[in-house]
Amino acid sequence: MSSPLLEQVHAALATVNDPEIRRPITDLGMVESVEVDGPGVVRLTVLLTVAGCPMKDTITRDVGAAVRAVPGVTDVDLTLGVMSAEQRAGLKDLLSDGKAQRDIPFAQPGSLTKVFAIASGKGGVGKSSVTVNLALAMAAQGLKVGIVDADIYGHSVPAMLGIADAKPTQVEDLIMPVPTPSGVSVISIGMLKPRRDQVVAWRGPMLDRALVQMLADVYWGDLDVLLLDLPPGTGDVAISLGQHLPGAEVVVVTTPQEAAAEVAERAGTMASMMHQRVVGVVENMSYLPCPHCTAAGEDHRLEVFGAGGGARVADTLSRRFGYDVPVLGEVPLDLSLREGGDAGKPIVDSDPTAPAAVVLRSVAETLAGRGRGLAGMQLGLTPSGRL
Repeated sequence: MSSPLLEQVHAALATVNDPEIRRPITDLGMVESVEVDGPGVVRLTVLLTVAGCPMKDTITRDVGAAVRAVPGVTDVDLTLGVMSAEQRAGLKDLLSDGKAQRDIPFAQPGSLTKVFAIASGKGGVGKSSVTVNLALAMAAQGLKVGIVDADIYGHSVPAMLGIADAKPTQVEDLIMPVPTPSGVSVISIGMLKPRRDQVVAWRGPMLDRALVQMLADVYWGDLDVLLLDLPPGTGDVAISLGQHLPGAEVVVVTTPQEAAAEVAERAGTMASMMHQRVVGVVENMSYLPCPHCTAAGEDHRLEVFGAGGGARVADTLSRRFGYDVPVLGEVPLDLSLREGGDAGKPIVDSDPTAPAAVVLRSVAETLAGRGRGLAGMQLGLTPSGRL
């Protein structure tokens, strides 16, 4: 057995991250044994966190590729095992830093994660479509992004990302968010139900507990951005969010028509009542580019749902709060946007040059460029007596 070759194999394994936890498998205690025989055949055992781990194929592929890339390795004999209860308990302690009771990490004073709650006054304005496309656009910028599908009754984010039937892995009582090919991590109440078609019929305290579970009982790791897709309106979840994440900043989604704009203002006002800052308005379904004029190289917009709703919401909230609430973008009606959501391939990935995708990427760049706000943060200061 070549000791230098064995060291190189261990170094290669240290570059392989668990696809759900996003940390090296060597740090997580997942590599049980590694041996190298004379001809350069590497025999190793990697332990999965749970039996039937949904990401075992990814782990197998990544481990095999990393070890085969080591000079001198002629073949890889990989055996997959499963962690014992004691090993899982140790992993859970490692991930939770040994704390018996987990806090919401994004509410802690030292958190560097930017938290954006995507809100709307009413349903049907495309809030979830905006959320998933913003998340993928930010991930494409190299950011680590997570989504909490907090729309308890109308959870549609998993389907829009093509993971509607995915179930999260659980290590003891710690839940792993479901990864996507784009790198965005997702958790939704829809993933925690026994069946996809099961109806959620919860009220106040249960809704609050569900939100806390998706924030505190999920191992998110070090995120740059967390997006929360809120239920429409000003109900229990919006109030709970303000209580548990007062530092979250709010993006209000509306459509151009008067009725949608009026209720969108209420959603923004609710955020302000919970001492959260509204950072902007997205006007979805803003207009339909005339296909005939576009083909002729002309810019002609068909205002199917009227005009001015987003600007009205932004102006009203700016005057009401005493600070500028801008219109972040006007997203046009786009067939690709709807098709991408239905197929689980959001438009910023499936059709990046489409007008809607261009606007959504611009909104994502604006939000990603914001500094972490101090609203709702505890600064850790204590009064000092006079000397």
